[in-house]
Amino acid sequence: MKHNILRGASLSALAIVAAMSTSCKDSFLEEDGSHLYSDDLMKTEDGALAAAAGLYANIRWHFGYEWAYGITLYGTDEFTNGGDLTAEPWNTYDKRLEPYDCTPATGAANKNCPGVSALWTQMYYGISAANSLIVHADYIGDEATRKKVLGEAYFLRGYNYYRLFAQYGGVVLQTEPTSGIVRNFSRSNEDETLAQVIADFEQAYNLLPTNKWRGNGTWTKYTAAHFLAKALLFRQSERCASWNGKYPADTDLNRVISLCEEVEAACPLAPNYEDLYCNWTGVDCANEGLDEILMAAEHNGDNNTSGRYGNRTYSYFTSQFSNFSGGWVQRGQYIGEMDFQRCRPTEYAYEVFDNVEDSRMWKTFHTVFGVNNWTSPNDSAMLADHKITPEQYPDLGDVGIMFILNKKNDPRFQDETTYGSYGKAGSAHTFINPATGKWVPNVFPVYLGGKYVMNTFNGDPAKTNVFCGINKTADGSRTGEKGDAHRDIIMARTGETVLVRAEALVRLGKYDDAIKAVNILRARAQWKEGEKRDGYVDGSVAFDLDKNSTQSSITPKKNKDKSGKQITNIEAYKYSNLGINSYYLSTGIAETTEAGNLLISSYNNLPAEDEEILTKIGCTDTKDRLINFIFNERTRELLGEWNRWEELSRAGLLIKRAKLFNPEAAPNITANKHELRPIPMAFLETLQNADGTNLTDEQKAAWQNPGY
Repeated sequence: MKHNILRGASLSALAIVAAMSTSCKDSFLEEDGSHLYSDDLMKTEDGALAAAAGLYANIRWHFGYEWAYGITLYGTDEFTNGGDLTAEPWNTYDKRLEPYDCTPATGAANKNCPGVSALWTQMYYGISAANSLIVHADYIGDEATRKKVLGEAYFLRGYNYYRLFAQYGGVVLQTEPTSGIVRNFSRSNEDETLAQVIADFEQAYNLLPTNKWRGNGTWTKYTAAHFLAKALLFRQSERCASWNGKYPADTDLNRVISLCEEVEAACPLAPNYEDLYCNWTGVDCANEGLDEILMAAEHNGDNNTSGRYGNRTYSYFTSQFSNFSGGWVQRGQYIGEMDFQRCRPTEYAYEVFDNVEDSRMWKTFHTVFGVNNWTSPNDSAMLADHKITPEQYPDLGDVGIMFILNKKNDPRFQDETTYGSYGKAGSAHTFINPATGKWVPNVFPVYLGGKYVMNTFNGDPAKTNVFCGINKTADGSRTGEKGDAHRDIIMARTGETVLVRAEALVRLGKYDDAIKAVNILRARAQWKEGEKRDGYVDGSVAFDLDKNSTQSSITPKKNKDKSGKQITNIEAYKYSNLGINSYYLSTGIAETTEAGNLLISSYNNLPAEDEEILTKIGCTDTKDRLINFIFNERTRELLGEWNRWEELSRAGLLIKRAKLFNPEAAPNITANKHELRPIPMAFLETLQNADGTNLTDEQKAAWQNPGY
């Protein structure tokens, strides 16, 4: 059986698209981009089917380069910039984040800084392709197939307009193909734009089947239901408060709840949170087909899912360990993450977790790296500086980096008397691992003496390269340090659906029901009987499972043993990935395999970590408290999952929470401006009036969002 896949679309509404021929497998991404399909060729059933399959290629754009995190995660309460400043303006909201794309000439750190025009342009590529397909769908003779294909087209158009609306507000609505080059457009308002989003998702919901008929990654009725629920919740959120009065809140919010319940029933949560991200064992592994996954940008080993369309996300969440570790921990594909230090968690991202009871913290943060390159102590003075004996000096496979995710009131970390002092290998610290009796070259707690110190161990705290990163994108299947990742990227899942329903319940005043919904996620997150709390796994295991490959026997020059002999990649893998975390050292509790309890008894009895955060925010009203609690829970469940900026903007929480929890964003982020992105000048400068004249400065200003 064969079917075709569209690779991309031109900016013109005529949408020349690249079609790919592929055999039916779990993944439909093994592409042959050797043919081009024009509008005329889509006037056939085969051509239209090829175009429909190819719509999926549009969503891979989001994860190819720096815009993946710059547009979605930077400048929020969860993440700030690390030592690498490629996308810094998106985090700091300084004068470089303006309608013109930021380049090195205008202050960007390098040429990879995400341009404000990127999302705008790419979303219209997909919209153009969807419009063309909708027009040509009648050429598909089989009614059932035609409905599915139309559903895919309406879904992509709705999704792309949703992203445009979430970032820019009202935008240009183009729902039919145009002929030739058009330079005269009008901008729809927010109400009109969101109404189009909702209408497209409604169409997709009515047309798409319930099964993944193309294999993993197929958009289904439940994918559409999830995003339709999000769009309706958006309409009843704070950013739309100035105009949403004509839409009855009860009607929208009850529909949200109904849609979410439908998704939750049909697409149940994975039993173990770890299965979503940690237990990724290689290309097209079983966990990529979990029922919980509603939408994913598919990738595999095919050339057409690499390069410009490749998955670069493994580069963004890890600290620069190969730089600060003193040579003890070297990077390579045997560690599933590259240390590009883009997304540094804020203090809030650590403190929001219950570090004893919430297993999501320990299944998300990568806290321990093993020594994979032996470093000589040089002389006895070095041992004396660290107050250690030769027997306490680490060897390959000992702990080389440890992040301690402690709480600020932990009495063991009020001074340096319990375990010694802390720091990176180049500092004269004295920490001895109580589990092994060995000195740890690099060890970093979150708090010392009740103060946040994770950002103080190397250089400027505003751009330090030392932090404990997250593992949701780790991929050991790469064939080189900087090779493209092969794992799918989850864009929507039922875990978020539950939180959408919980927020709708809060907005309806059904507080007890909202807590019951959140407890569904917390029940999964609490430790199970017999679970090993200090165990750890991530997508690096894909390297070990492929240990017979040519990559495994390579001897990288930078990894050596005591004798100076180079070790192989597979040996480096085993020394680097120790299968442990810092749970017991971080919490101080006695070792246990008993079941935990993370459930909340009442909306009047929220967890201590939430109460501390709500106090900082200044929440007193019950509804306000619970909306912010839901956003805390979104962090615990969805940290790093590509939508934080849009969600905070939607709920009117972006400015306050960024000011409180992101020190690098706080000085510049401004209300009534930064809730939206600037309309790109790259677009405005192409516009013309009906008479063919260019827009005046006043006309461009009328198009622009407030404050830019």
